[in-house]
Amino acid sequence: MNVPVMVLVLADFVVIGVLPRIFFKGGSFNLGWWLTGAPFFVVPPFLIAARLAHWHSWISMGKAATTLTAIGAVLAGGSIALMFFTLGTHRVPLALWHQEDDAPVSIVTYGAYSKIRHPFYSSFLLGFLGAFAMFPHLGTLLPLLYAIVRLTATAMREEKRLSASEFGGEYREYIARTGRFLPI
Repeated sequence: MNVPVMVLVLADFVVIGVLPRIFFKGGSFNLGWWLTGAPFFVVPPFLIAARLAHWHSWISMGKAATTLTAIGAVLAGGSIALMFFTLGTHRVPLALWHQEDDAPVSIVTYGAYSKIRHPFYSSFLLGFLGAFAMFPHLGTLLPLLYAIVRLTATAMREEKRLSASEFGGEYREYIARTGRFLPI
């Protein structure tokens, strides 16, 4: 395992981990939040354990491993960049995931949101993809797949709530021209 790339991937997860404290407003760490956050708590310790125990990934040597490691670095760096771009887009903090009483005060459709409806979630998924590319293993694949399912369900719930809000018409137009996690 390439140590500098592992440090970059771990730094990505650290940045993700501090977001609830430095950006997201109020709310509680309810069951839904913990279920969505679970893979974020699994991957970093797994990578550290894999490094310390000298575990091997599915592709641990040769050109393919070098290429995947480079892809992992680019994805982790992209994740961090997208997170900070998204942070810079906001004028007010967002609610934590899964807050039932969170009513929208506006629809953000500029900056990081101009092409992607959920750029934070996209950055999180890039982080998981980066971890998997750097160290292809069941211990990085399963959290990636779980994160895709949970973040998609969370995004769908948020989209339903926003579509039913006072901003519903504007939000439905926005949905038609932007991708959920990837630019259209």
